[in-house]
Amino acid sequence: MTRRPVVAGAVFVLVLTVLGVGAFCLQQMLYREPPVVDLTPRTDPPAAVAAPVARPVRGGRDSTVPQLDPRWVARTARAAGIPEVALSAYARAELQAPAGCGLGWTTLAGIGWVESHHGTIAERTLLADGRSSSPILGPALDGVGPVAAIPATPEGTALHGDPRWDHALGPMQFLTGTWESWGADGDGDGVADPFDLDDAALAAARYLCADGRDLTTGTGWSGGVLSYNRSEEYLLAVHAAASTYADRA
Repeated sequence: MTRRPVVAGAVFVLVLTVLGVGAFCLQQMLYREPPVVDLTPRTDPPAAVAAPVARPVRGGRDSTVPQLDPRWVARTARAAGIPEVALSAYARAELQAPAGCGLGWTTLAGIGWVESHHGTIAERTLLADGRSSSPILGPALDGVGPVAAIPATPEGTALHGDPRWDHALGPMQFLTGTWESWGADGDGDGVADPFDLDDAALAAARYLCADGRDLTTGTGWSGGVLSYNRSEEYLLAVHAAASTYADRA
């Protein structure tokens, strides 16, 4: 048995981690007026993978939410290297995404990795209810340095606690105004919570699929991700992470 595959795998994981952390830091530094970005796709969408395996829906408060096959979740999470709670959130969001969008869970996983390492950034843990062990907040958008000045709204203050300035919220890093437009209840508990990855993943799916976007095309996929964050570095980091998950799965 050779050590080469082990060493190569470790190097690959390290490179992906550096890309993710770099993009997350860039995300925290930006939130300024978006630069003009060439929307011409630089690469094809990540490879398609089989759709999540669902079980028949049963009655109850979450009867409208897709029920995933736990064997599929365990097997795919293990292969992809994603927490089962996070994978479940992304998979349910794929199944609830607008028809014809072509969104795959790997794209949501790519964004989730870059934004917050699936809710585990800065030594947090992702809890069984989809929330992180402590809330994930972006910096105050106070106009100091490279960030835009975005005043807080009463609705935003109720979420992040800052009466003066807005912050990006939760594992998918939604601005409060965007959350007010696209927020969703992804797990059927009756609450749309940006700090709950179940809800944030479905909101991200709705946002990426807006305006009838087709994410199976290079133009549609790139346009969707760039609408989330207009940075080519961000686009490439999400593509690298999503492609890695697709290859593993």
